[in-house]
Amino acid sequence: MDEFLSGPHLVPLTAPHPASGHVGPLVLGHEIVGRVVAVGSEVEQFTVGDVVVPGSGVSCGTCRWCHAGRTNLCARYYTVGLHVDGGLAERVNVPARISQPVGNCPVDVAIMAQPLAVALHAVRGTGAERGTIVAVIGLGGIGSLVVAACTARGIDTIGVDVSDARLEIAMRMGASTLINASQEDAAAAIRRATGGDGADIIIETSGAPNGLDAAMTAVSRGGHIRLVGLHRDPSPLNLTRLVLDEIRMSTSKVHICGQDLPEALMLLKKHPHIASGTLDALIDLKDVVPSGLQRMASGEAAGKVVVKP
Repeated sequence: MDEFLSGPHLVPLTAPHPASGHVGPLVLGHEIVGRVVAVGSEVEQFTVGDVVVPGSGVSCGTCRWCHAGRTNLCARYYTVGLHVDGGLAERVNVPARISQPVGNCPVDVAIMAQPLAVALHAVRGTGAERGTIVAVIGLGGIGSLVVAACTARGIDTIGVDVSDARLEIAMRMGASTLINASQEDAAAAIRRATGGDGADIIIETSGAPNGLDAAMTAVSRGGHIRLVGLHRDPSPLNLTRLVLDEIRMSTSKVHICGQDLPEALMLLKKHPHIASGTLDALIDLKDVVPSGLQRMASGEAAGKVVVKP
């Protein structure tokens, strides 16, 4: 959405991307489900006609980060739909190694696998388990799926947003407490909901400065703040509180294809309501701008907008 509103931020318009080599305008779309129409000579796991869901990030498989299993930090990482033509194109070239077979998972459910993988990666990095309280600040396309990922693990969640529609989606995904930050102080409400202690873990997905402020105020002593949303502007931090209350802060980037994508598909097969519950609209390709990008930019779209070419 940032690319549409204020970009380019990641699209390599003026110089070739160091990994993909692409330069200039491109076709967006990084959350994809597609049918295989051709395979490379060394591809053995897929055949023409298979339906697959690829991860968004392409990794080299040979650098030290890839060898360590941290493919999302690959030295030659690039993203389909941001650094090379993506899912809104008629055909997309993606490596087989970042793709998973859909199997018996319906296409309209599998389309949520990539964003759900992002949510799963964010939750896994917190070490959250039953008995901990997780507050999710920002309940957009990823935040609502973070709630779903926590619920599937039996973890109690508090959902925070400024939109009643997004709060309703979070409720469908299993959030036990809902806080409308446009009507009350989010940090104070989180502390009230946790008996004054604060949330054990706060996952910040909004990328908004006030979301980070709320996280810093509402996290418990010895707690963990996990940043998922991209903060474009410099944000001051109360480093004294981080140290004295031994608060951990970590970040989460996209997902690890070999780990998070298979789990996302498995979870969607078991709980298909995650896909239907987070879907805002299914639109035609010709309506991408007015019914998709513009509605998302205005905040009118509460959940995911899926394009069916």
